[in-house]
Amino acid sequence: MQLNNEEIRRYSRHLILPEVGLAGQKRIKATSVLCIGAGGLGSPIAMYLAAAGIGKLGIVDFDTVDYSNLQRQILHTDADVGRPKADSAKETIQGINPNCEVVIHNTRISSENALDLIRPYDIVVDGTDNFPTRYLTNDACVILKKPNVYGSIFRFEGQASVFAPHLGGPCYRCLYPEPPPPGMVPSCAEGGVLGVLPGIIGCIQATEILKLALGKGHSLVGRLLLFNALDMKFRELKLRRDPQCPVCGDQPTIKELIDYEQFCGIVPESEPTAHPDEVTVQDMKKALDNPGLGIKVIDVREPDEYEIAKVNGVPLLPLSQLNERFTELDPNTQYYLHCKAGVRSLKALNFLRQQGFKYVKSVKGGITAWSDEIDHDVPRY
Repeated sequence: MQLNNEEIRRYSRHLILPEVGLAGQKRIKATSVLCIGAGGLGSPIAMYLAAAGIGKLGIVDFDTVDYSNLQRQILHTDADVGRPKADSAKETIQGINPNCEVVIHNTRISSENALDLIRPYDIVVDGTDNFPTRYLTNDACVILKKPNVYGSIFRFEGQASVFAPHLGGPCYRCLYPEPPPPGMVPSCAEGGVLGVLPGIIGCIQATEILKLALGKGHSLVGRLLLFNALDMKFRELKLRRDPQCPVCGDQPTIKELIDYEQFCGIVPESEPTAHPDEVTVQDMKKALDNPGLGIKVIDVREPDEYEIAKVNGVPLLPLSQLNERFTELDPNTQYYLHCKAGVRSLKALNFLRQQGFKYVKSVKGGITAWSDEIDHDVPRY
């Protein structure tokens, strides 16, 4: 793998590093990386790897660019809204470094295609935002003996590691043997994320990839790096491989990919999703338009969200205060609870049921569905 004169000029600041040099830059060029996700984490990962001279970069993403992505997903611009993220990513990456071969996989990674997608690449980097894909990526990497460069973000905090049992470290399942119950951990869409946070964690992941390519330094294998942006503090936890791990343990029981949606307790979209305790935004509108029905609507989001968007005539009672303020409500009155998308309102419903409230329903889709289906003047956020 040779470097031409243009590449020597481009990578000159690498070449004069004794730890990289010409031989190291050739190793970087000879390395192939599969980036799963072209969003908040995938953006800095892909951009910096391309700039650094990674020879082949695969991008797996089936989503399209939305305005809400632009606050942190710097692969994409305003002009890309509505385009497939994989296509937008390829265009940006090739603009950064035309020497980087970009292979786009405009598909959802699944148990059926994961091994075929990952097999041709040297290193896999996890830029996903959901638990089924994290467990799928982990298991596929363990089976194929590929390093899995992990990162995750939420609100102001992030974490990163390198899972590689074949290099003597643990896998993702050693750290998190079981996924949290569905809805227990809010997504970034529900809980928010500081725009620069994925840039910090993604750059750490990109750094680990380059170190693996070079065979230099001390990687995050066996270590979990925790970052808190508000406090501007890093912490480190030591990780050990679990001998009882069902994937990388001494006697593994998972030797092929499983149904990860089912494993994480997620009902496939193709199955009926009607919830006995849910009503629609049309039901909510009917309740608001007809006070004689005796149904009261409560917003259980947080005050900052209420300021962004609200439905006229709907009072606020945040889920975070419900434990102390539920006595303000009448257990004999029928309530419709709504939040942003329907996750927190179900939590509020379950809490009130435990307190003896019998006539409580959650509004499916929350204020997002209200904006989409009832009143477009209510902002989506």
